[in-house]
Amino acid sequence: MPLPVYRAPEFDPTSIEPLRINAGLVADWLVKFLRDEIVRRRNMSKVVLGLSGGVDSAVVAYLCARAFGPENVTAFRMPYKISSPESLSHAQLVVDDLGIQERTVDITAMVDGYAVNEQNISPGRIGNICARCRMVVLFDQSVVVGGVPIGTGNKTERLFGYFTWHADDAPPINPLGDLLKTQVWQLAEELGVPEIIVKKPPTADLVEGQTDEGEFGISFAKADRILHYMTNGYTKEKLVELGFDKSDVELVWKKVDSTHWKRRLPTVAMLSAGAIGEYYLRPVDY
Repeated sequence: MPLPVYRAPEFDPTSIEPLRINAGLVADWLVKFLRDEIVRRRNMSKVVLGLSGGVDSAVVAYLCARAFGPENVTAFRMPYKISSPESLSHAQLVVDDLGIQERTVDITAMVDGYAVNEQNISPGRIGNICARCRMVVLFDQSVVVGGVPIGTGNKTERLFGYFTWHADDAPPINPLGDLLKTQVWQLAEELGVPEIIVKKPPTADLVEGQTDEGEFGISFAKADRILHYMTNGYTKEKLVELGFDKSDVELVWKKVDSTHWKRRLPTVAMLSAGAIGEYYLRPVDY
């Protein structure tokens, strides 16, 4: 009797299975991670975070409330004059659901104190100024509260370089930095983040109608599938061979390849063998 022939299933570039996580297990592990980094390593018990009304910061708020108790978590809403009122109300949903501490600090005067003197300032520049002002507030208030600032950036944004250098990436602890956006959504559903926040299109909230995916030129679902294989060593040629759209692969590859500098500390000119954290090969980050 001939032995049965087993064939591997045909590769499906549209499948989300490689991105699926055990969200409950991930949530438990991230809570332990936060406790270890804040309580054991830093001997502190309180944290602060910026709460934008988006899914990433909401997920971090839920994780922190589990890790430290709502009384030890302070969320800061930091609107600019053109911020959507919806962002503030969605952030309030999180505050009300968790019972965490909160404060609203309007950054309009901070931003405009500089921007008003600049000619034809672009929305991109305004966005960067807002992001850096928010970090000034967050780090200063961390001293008042006596807590550690927690970052909220996800892996997709980090790989695309879609953040303001020395702003969104500035907090010393980031529980979401190794989770792609589609995985953050899975975690949000597990944690009970309000559906209206989970389902809304991600946006930087600087221009009415602007969305992250519109700026990227590709959906998170498509980008994350490519990023998953790319960060596991697949070449551009192999991804196209497997069935991914060539233009999508090129777009994702270019975004990652052109933003390595944003994921590293400032490049220091090496003059000795004892340069801090430097090495002449300067390896890439994927």
